[in-house]
Amino acid sequence: MTTNSVVEGPVQALARSAWQTVLVTGVLSVILGVVILVWPGKTLVVAGILFGIYLVIAGVLQLVAAFGATKSAGMRVLYFLSGVLSIIIGVFCFRDELASILLLGLWIGIGWLFRGVAVLVAAASDPGLPGRGWQGFFGVITAIAGVVLIIWPVSSVATLTLVAGIWLIVLGIMEIITAFGVRKDFRRLTETAA
Repeated sequence: MTTNSVVEGPVQALARSAWQTVLVTGVLSVILGVVILVWPGKTLVVAGILFGIYLVIAGVLQLVAAFGATKSAGMRVLYFLSGVLSIIIGVFCFRDELASILLLGLWIGIGWLFRGVAVLVAAASDPGLPGRGWQGFFGVITAIAGVVLIIWPVSSVATLTLVAGIWLIVLGIMEIITAFGVRKDFRRLTETAA
């Protein structure tokens, strides 16, 4: 066994799990966005619960990324904080009161803003990051989505669900594209190493 194969094994496993994790998160975002747009009135309380589930899952995945996705201590801290914030907001979403659903837009916006900044900083600070360009673009889109949800004058729950549903679909598509970009870069790197 050569030294390269020992070093490449864990890196390959990490890159493979990274693109699959981003893909799963993207698919979940698209599904949740479509569900919200198709049944905005009937599933408002359910939408709050689904947002909570999505944010908890995304937070857990970000915590996993914090402990293995990057070598930089600063990036680990950002991923960790983003994951914890996402989990806390997700748990908050399980409340079914109307006030909680109205505040959900603000909380989701803050979570997306933190996540977008974390992904953007990771892409900017690590030149060897697979799918770096796509991840940077995804970070910008996620941060913009967060800012829109924070400053959007949400005057009704229907507006919140419409905006959140559209943004979830857009962000989910971007995550799916990012996942395939990471996979493509990973394959190119492994072919070059071989």
